[in-house]
Amino acid sequence: MRLSAPLLQDPALLESRLQEIPGDPGVYFMRDGRGDILYIGKAKKLRTRVRSYFRESQPHSPRIALMVQQIAEIEFIVTDTEAEALALEANLIKKHQPHFNVLLKDDKKYPYVCITWSETYPRIFITRKRHLGNAKDRYYGPYVDSFHLRQTLRLIKRIFPLRQRPKPLFKHRPCLNFDIGRCPGVCQQLISPEDYRQTLLKVAMVFQGRTQELRQTLQTQMEALAEALNFEQAALIRDQMSALEHLNADQKVALPKDTVSQDVIALARDDHHCAIQLFQIRAGRLVGRLGFFAEAQTVDAGEILQRVLEEHYQQVEPLEIPLEIVAQAPLPESDWLLHWLSERRGRKVNLVIPQRQQKAELLEMVERNARYELERSQRQVARNLSSLEDLAEILDLAELPQRIEGYDISHFQGANAVASQVVFIDGVPAKQHYRHYKIKNPAVQPGHSDDFASLAEVIGRRFRRYSQGPDREGFPDLVMIDGGKGQLSAVVAVLTELGLLGELQLVSLAKQREEIFLPGEPQPLDTDPEQPGLQLLRRVRDEAHRFAVSFHRQQRLQHSRRSHLEEIPGLGFQRQKQLLAHFHSLDYIREASVTQLKQVEGIGERLAQEIYQYFHPQ
Repeated sequence: MRLSAPLLQDPALLESRLQEIPGDPGVYFMRDGRGDILYIGKAKKLRTRVRSYFRESQPHSPRIALMVQQIAEIEFIVTDTEAEALALEANLIKKHQPHFNVLLKDDKKYPYVCITWSETYPRIFITRKRHLGNAKDRYYGPYVDSFHLRQTLRLIKRIFPLRQRPKPLFKHRPCLNFDIGRCPGVCQQLISPEDYRQTLLKVAMVFQGRTQELRQTLQTQMEALAEALNFEQAALIRDQMSALEHLNADQKVALPKDTVSQDVIALARDDHHCAIQLFQIRAGRLVGRLGFFAEAQTVDAGEILQRVLEEHYQQVEPLEIPLEIVAQAPLPESDWLLHWLSERRGRKVNLVIPQRQQKAELLEMVERNARYELERSQRQVARNLSSLEDLAEILDLAELPQRIEGYDISHFQGANAVASQVVFIDGVPAKQHYRHYKIKNPAVQPGHSDDFASLAEVIGRRFRRYSQGPDREGFPDLVMIDGGKGQLSAVVAVLTELGLLGELQLVSLAKQREEIFLPGEPQPLDTDPEQPGLQLLRRVRDEAHRFAVSFHRQQRLQHSRRSHLEEIPGLGFQRQKQLLAHFHSLDYIREASVTQLKQVEGIGERLAQEIYQYFHPQ
């Protein structure tokens, strides 16, 4: 492949490229000589911003200076507004992950609260996966203190009657939660979607840091109900207000003289990573503590803080934006950020770099919390590194096994046989790379299992593409098979056939005595069960086993549901899915009347009669 020369080596070509860039808002791409994206940025005026990278008088950090030397091509996308450019830039960075961009990580140890506004009766739950399956759903967080978050949600579900279950417990009547006032009877639609959403809007105010505003709203509603002589409903709201006071009683930070809403942000960093803390203070009280991680590289602190604030405020409602941001360091594009936030909030938003004692002390507290988070992360990294080094010594590896893959088989006497592939990167589970496999070998069937053949099939399907070309993307440093010498021999045979045995480091871990076997070695390795390297292998093995068993149980459940339905004449796979989606279980289908069965899309009078007669024979 022919490489393009950097633009700095051809001033005439560079000037020509810069002249082609318009002065509109938008997003720009910096590419190297191979066409790979080095950097993605946004600008209010594209031409001015891009030209600034090539001015000799413009001071650059070492990271940006190195990038500029590699730029061989400049591309851009024009947008109508700066806000559109910000949203587009964030999406493109997450998609391409350029080397020179500040890359915020989705740290799975930080939980979010999700409210599924896309559903008729929204659910509220805690999750560690922040993915917008529907644009209407909202995620609040990430929250650092997961214990306090769970306590808060548990108390909120006592204060407000909310949907307690993702699926109904009974088909024709509500469960005990309705009888004790914990649920308004969502499963039987005893409350209208509009009234239920009004309750959820109040709950969302808690996670938006608007608890004081919520109390004022409830106070107004309580007084109106009392004037209307509806004392029972007024008493319920009074109890909600009292519980909200208890909800905030354990907040440790209070600034009684400060009534301005604030977000205070600071970071702590080492040579590679940084931990960012954002404290949400409303009416002088700490209502939220959010945490982020980023790759530090040689990026200035202000640039990291700017990226965190941009990504965070893109995800919040305008009312959640505070009127004041207290930052640890000056932001490189603070004017643009404040203009954008002020437009969204509808009021002026200010940025403060603390000088006064009170705010400086508050910022120091946030920075101290960031240091604690970074130190905790460093200790975890050190433990993982120790395990990897010990494992490399046990297996006599030339380099640390940064990517480890583990495989296991699960079945019930040959039925519903499946396999799992789990991936650990730098000693940490990388769940985005996990894979399931359904065993296709016709010899593996109910009453006849063959773990050796199943493992051979899965390994062949996983690594066949590597035998067909030089591409090694995602190639593991170590493959671990759950089993003993027999399972290992089956995998060795298929890798030999693919011509990959010499390129893959392969081991098996036997369950009974926790012994490590290597290809061609009749005896297990001499290891101590307490060695960090062996403990890491056991974690990989246990995770592969858990993942395989959970998928196998899921397949058994689906099979048991469909085994009866498949016997009904005229009921194909698609209509089986529609029936199960509508009734949620085989028991509900069995109890349904012909009229209820006809309510399912695609089920007519004749088919409904067939289904009913199958479960109710004369």
